[in-house]
Amino acid sequence: MNLRYFYMVMMVLAVSCTQQKNELITNDFTIAFDQMGKITKLANATENYAHLADDNALMAIRVANELIYPSSVNWDESAGIVSLSFPSQQVEATIKVEHKESYITLELTSLTNRDKVELVLWGPFQTTIKETVGETVGVVRDKQFAIGIQALNPRTLGGYPSREDDSTPSYNIFATTSLVDISDSLNILYRGHTGLPQDYGSSLQAYTRNRSKERVVPSMNHEYYTAPAYDDEGMIGSKIALFGCAPDKVLDVIEDIELAEGLPHPMLNGKWAKRATDATSAYLIQGFNEQNIDEAIELTKKAGLKYLYQGGPFQNWGRFDLHEKGFPNNWASMQACVEKAEAAGLKVGAHTLSNFITTNDPYVTPVPDKRLARVGVSTLAKAISATDKDIEIADPKFFNQMKNNSLHAVMIGNELVRYERVSEKAPWILLNCERGAFDTQASTHTKGIEIAKLADHGYKTFLTNTELSLEVSARLAKLYNETGLKQISFDGLEGNQSTGMGAYGEVLFVKNWYDNLQPEIKNDYIMDASRPGHYFWHMFTRMNWGEPWYAGFRESQTSYRLLNQDYFRRNFIPCMLGWFSMRDNTSLEDIDWMLARSAAFDAGYALVTSAGLVNKNGFGDEILEKIKQWEKARMGKAFSADQKKRMEDIKAEFALQTISDNEWKLIPYHVQRFEHKLKIRQPGEPVWSQFEMNNPHTEQPMGFILQTTNGATAVDLFLEIDDYKKIDLPVRIQPGQYLKYDGGNKVVLYDNSWNAISSVKVDPAKFALGKGSHKLKVDCKFSGSEQASLKLELKTAGQPEAVKAG
Repeated sequence: MNLRYFYMVMMVLAVSCTQQKNELITNDFTIAFDQMGKITKLANATENYAHLADDNALMAIRVANELIYPSSVNWDESAGIVSLSFPSQQVEATIKVEHKESYITLELTSLTNRDKVELVLWGPFQTTIKETVGETVGVVRDKQFAIGIQALNPRTLGGYPSREDDSTPSYNIFATTSLVDISDSLNILYRGHTGLPQDYGSSLQAYTRNRSKERVVPSMNHEYYTAPAYDDEGMIGSKIALFGCAPDKVLDVIEDIELAEGLPHPMLNGKWAKRATDATSAYLIQGFNEQNIDEAIELTKKAGLKYLYQGGPFQNWGRFDLHEKGFPNNWASMQACVEKAEAAGLKVGAHTLSNFITTNDPYVTPVPDKRLARVGVSTLAKAISATDKDIEIADPKFFNQMKNNSLHAVMIGNELVRYERVSEKAPWILLNCERGAFDTQASTHTKGIEIAKLADHGYKTFLTNTELSLEVSARLAKLYNETGLKQISFDGLEGNQSTGMGAYGEVLFVKNWYDNLQPEIKNDYIMDASRPGHYFWHMFTRMNWGEPWYAGFRESQTSYRLLNQDYFRRNFIPCMLGWFSMRDNTSLEDIDWMLARSAAFDAGYALVTSAGLVNKNGFGDEILEKIKQWEKARMGKAFSADQKKRMEDIKAEFALQTISDNEWKLIPYHVQRFEHKLKIRQPGEPVWSQFEMNNPHTEQPMGFILQTTNGATAVDLFLEIDDYKKIDLPVRIQPGQYLKYDGGNKVVLYDNSWNAISSVKVDPAKFALGKGSHKLKVDCKFSGSEQASLKLELKTAGQPEAVKAG
């Protein structure tokens, strides 16, 4: 028994010694795996920090919808080959390993019986790290160490094959790491799962799918969607990089990977775009054209910005022809605009909807392109004439899915037809059809001919199959090459899920655009998009969302905007605040509020406006000057870490006072808001409102803005401070007007667009507030509304703080 026990111990030791040789090592990182291919170590080079949570294998295969892990692994260190055996499926795989200074690459170089393999999955590599999970970039990190995965070609998808159409899901997970304090949100929205938070910490994963056969999958809110076969290089060549490093070295390693592995590496003003200061440049969105481009350039320069963006220049999407009235020579007119802007030191961009195809585009009418995306096909069960309104089909499966069916359109030959609905039982009939839709030709069609249900989007547009997606993206690249445009947003990028390939379709569209760019554009563009992606991370400059604004700067999706900053920071993405709409009634205070947030997060933004709106706003020129000074200070790295942290608080308000070309004073404000409501009381009973207010700063006059609500008018207004300083304001405040006091000897009444109407002289001493708490009484007479009220915004200024660029 003792001898037998001795032999058992020796065998265990022998296996253990063999396992120790199965190591993949960089300068800072070690991965070890055992004879079954299971990961046994994820650690920094000194092994002070071990980060392995569980022992999943290097790679798995999926057969008949079941993940299969290898039964045995052989590591030929001299050849750099890992051989994996899956005997239950009679599959053998080989992985080529290359050790680089800062990372390791793993590439699938052979796979037997590949027709039966549905996909190959790298990992998941399961770590104990949970502090910061970069779900898009594929990097997880804590204060000591970072571990990352990078897909090295477009068909290697970052993430886990949780959806058969390969679309990238988003996850709402209870927040523990948010960098901003948002009281009404307890969730973090994780976009993607290349890095995924787990109960044990996090996981990193990537996969490549076998696309040699057509499949029908759930996609785009359809239960049944056809994913056609796609002839790429398949699973062979699926390739990833793995690395571990200090958290502050992550971008260094990713840049090494991009340059050495031939990934996209766009530059911006001579720097890698992910490091370039100009990556967060703010920009103006204006509806410029060849006739008013000079006005748009002047407005942009007044705001001190470098980028001018056209939000909707196209009369069609697909061929991307420009609006004839504003751009009479089509692309040549845009080129003329770009050249004028460049002469003024500006760069120009244009907004696209990626692969959306408008119904007026030549890809649709008068002869529809056969490459418009299809949900699926059936056949005509009966012949039809050119006037038949009911069309009988063999199978309704693809046609009666109504959750995402905004155009109700089918293609028969060269004719487009719109139908109301599908009959509820056989015979299956498309009812009440519009023949020759979208100016196509109504025709006769024989029994048995193919009828295709076309994919569409809620914007009332068609979409593209993979071949047409590539053609459309190449045409977009041609537009940029010929006109010199330097900024783009791939809005609606999710439309490329119409290819049936989810995230793969999205990245193929953008990479084809990128690959077709001339060097002078490729190395000097800004690109953002409506949705992120793992491989896409290498091509986009930043992410920015043009979400609908439904209120003022402070109310329109504030939580969403700020939570995005947390997302950007997790994923090493230059920060952006999204789109804002500057209206004729936008106030100086609202602009300062937005610009302080921009400075806090070092985040750019888009401001949608026009010369007409700016001219109509009584403070239009002052607003442009504020934008100029805040942006100059932000881009000059003028604000301290403490100042930026305080400005993250959306309740805190600041203004910036210019001292010289590169010096400013940052002025913090204490702002309080109250509402005096109409009261119905007994005769003689007071109807004023009393509020407790505080001035945490030195003695100074109290600034204020007053306005009525609910269509009311206010007259006979008075304020009383601390029961002894009564201030009568003989002003009539009508609906939409503002009464404002900023110090000095007068209170000014403004209209809804901040144009001065009248003023009243006052004694500044009566508005003086010492440091500490005070009582404020407010009263007036209301007319015009039973729900009348008077809103008060009161502010005092703190000690100015020095701010200097550079």
